[in-house]
Amino acid sequence: MKVEIKLLNNKAKVPQKMSEQAAGYDIYACLDTEIVLRPLQRALISTGFSLAIPKNYEAQIRSRSGLSINNGIIVLNSPGTIDSDYRGEVKVILINLSEEQFIIKNEMRIAQMVITRLEEVNFKLVETLEQTTRGVGGFGSSL
Repeated sequence: MKVEIKLLNNKAKVPQKMSEQAAGYDIYACLDTEIVLRPLQRALISTGFSLAIPKNYEAQIRSRSGLSINNGIIVLNSPGTIDSDYRGEVKVILINLSEEQFIIKNEMRIAQMVITRLEEVNFKLVETLEQTTRGVGGFGSSL
């Protein structure tokens, strides 16, 4: 699949897979100055690139497991969605869930991006739904 990418400045980096069979492409911060993320603080981080995602696909922005477990830094609206008709700069909302401040530096790997195919959905209005064992059981009901 071809996905067009435009680098918006000379500090921007193309997302990269860190292993041959990785599902996600690591995304790098594109910053003029470091950002100090205090505990429970969130920030919108620039990546310095925009994409032209093919129709019927989306890009999902997800947390990096290493940043999450080692530093408590996660993508706040994970997974964030980049729609195929969006052409602006890709930005990532990070939040610091640790008790320590965290410094985000230029070219730091801050998130990962997975591109997935979408199916067109046509909703059909019905009076009743097929019954299942779980039924209407909500949160925690399948324990």
